Amino acid sequence: MADDTASPFKRAIRWATTPPQAWGVYLLAILLVWLLSFYAGTLKPKKTPEASRPTVSAPQS
Repeated sequence: MADDTASPFKRAIRWATTPPQAWGVYLLAILLVWLLSFYAGTLKPKKTPEASRPTVSAPQS
């Protein structure tokens, strides 16, 4: 094995991009994006405090 000096990250990327694993990684990424977007869609927005209306004053002449 000539590639024993490669970093673990590069070896993991190489492993994940080989044909059988690439399908699994692709489907896992799609599932993760779907789950995150579904979760974000179910969150309730924070309620902003009610802004007080400015007092109406008579025009000064």
